[in-house]
Amino acid sequence: MLTFEWIIGLLLGAVALSALARRIKVPYPTFLAIGGMLLAFLPSGPSWALEPELALALFVAPVLLDAAYDTSLRDLRNNWLPVSTLVLVAVGVTTIAVAVVAHWLRPDMPWAVAIALGAIVAPPDAAAATAILRQVSLPYRIQKILEGESLLNDASALLIYRVAVGLVAAEHMKVREFVPSVTVALVGSLAAGYLFAQVWTLITRRITEAPSAIITQFAGTFMVWIVAEHIGLSGILTIVAYAITIARTAPERTPARLRVASYAVWETVVFVLNVLAFMLIGMQLRPIWSELDDEVRFKYCSFAAAILAVVILARIAWVMPYGAFLRALEAHGLLPPRAATAVPTLRRGIVVSWCGMRGIVTLAAAFALPESFPYRDLILLTAFAVVLGSLVIQGLTLRPLIMALRFEEDDPVAREAAHARSVAFRAALDAIDADPSEEAEILRLEYRAVLLRAETEPDGGVATSELPADPLRRRAIGAARRALLRMRQLEEIGDDAFHQAEEELDRAELSAQA
Repeated sequence: MLTFEWIIGLLLGAVALSALARRIKVPYPTFLAIGGMLLAFLPSGPSWALEPELALALFVAPVLLDAAYDTSLRDLRNNWLPVSTLVLVAVGVTTIAVAVVAHWLRPDMPWAVAIALGAIVAPPDAAAATAILRQVSLPYRIQKILEGESLLNDASALLIYRVAVGLVAAEHMKVREFVPSVTVALVGSLAAGYLFAQVWTLITRRITEAPSAIITQFAGTFMVWIVAEHIGLSGILTIVAYAITIARTAPERTPARLRVASYAVWETVVFVLNVLAFMLIGMQLRPIWSELDDEVRFKYCSFAAAILAVVILARIAWVMPYGAFLRALEAHGLLPPRAATAVPTLRRGIVVSWCGMRGIVTLAAAFALPESFPYRDLILLTAFAVVLGSLVIQGLTLRPLIMALRFEEDDPVAREAAHARSVAFRAALDAIDADPSEEAEILRLEYRAVLLRAETEPDGGVATSELPADPLRRRAIGAARRALLRMRQLEEIGDDAFHQAEEELDRAELSAQA
């Protein structure tokens, strides 16, 4: 009973912290990190155990799928150069810099252990950056670059992490012996993710009840991760490929009542997983901290502070020279015209370099280390310190920094969403144009008003109708939805505009089914 009471109390406390974070406009993981730290020093707090092997599957798989599902392939392709450099080079630079400093501070730390630590603290967190970016006016291109990075850098960092942990477990093996298996895992994981998505789509096609559909979504996510890990593939890459494939086909076959319910559940689950990750890591730190004497505590804290500084500075050390180099090439006319549009300005470089908050992936990777892993206690404490420090230092200053830089207004999503509404509701009008009934005439008047509003108020959205439900309205909404799907398939609109218009059609469809 006491455990249940603690769970309720922690969840309600997390809700209160999240509300406070929204009120003062900071990312909610910042307050969760502070709460986890306080829990670590609470003598009478709970002490729950979780098997390390479960950490990545439990915490990372759903978060990765949620992020990958909303990823726009068009935007990834348009921003492939900055995203790929952040995913590959920035993660690599951070990992190497942390490993070098860790080995310098602790010469007895094996290189494989130091590299594992670097990979653990390398990937920035999506939730923290997104919480800030939603509150400020930031150029669309920066948002897409940061979202693409936050998805794919988890895969690159955790791949390095797995190799380093494997080298520690198999001391006699060399890095070159891992290269063939890693290459096979990369290609095989992407192919497996696509195949799993196709098979799971066929299996779940006939599930129309919301609770059953949502349960199978979560079950499918965990099953894909577990199967991929058991056959020697990368669960991270497999989940990313699986989610992106599902996202391309799910909107066409999922009714509004299932989609609205599942979106709400997934958002809630991701929040709860963030809460549990910060709370569990805090509980793990309490026995570690209590067993250290004052001298060792000082050494551990100094080590963690040094790693935090390296993590922050390593990102700046890559992003800023990268932007300066591209601007120099552009100034000398050495870039093709199309590539010149992707050159980051100084202000954009400052924002991207400062968007380095760490979060749930770092905590889960540290927690997932085997109990016998060398320096596990030091790595756990350091990982939490990096997450807490980056969320406090960068998370609390990012919004004021963006406001001070005074970015110009840039909202192509609103323009694309307005265009999507116009095309979709013209298709709805065409679907009922030949119907001579009085109901059809009323519906035509309503949709003409919607079209007029879409053309005169592109940011206004579409209000849910209060007219009675009828098959005629559902037929018109179906035509509008098909037009919307076609625009997305032809890449006339991006995924952000698509989901915005899709949400409006979902509300209209639910009203028509009342």
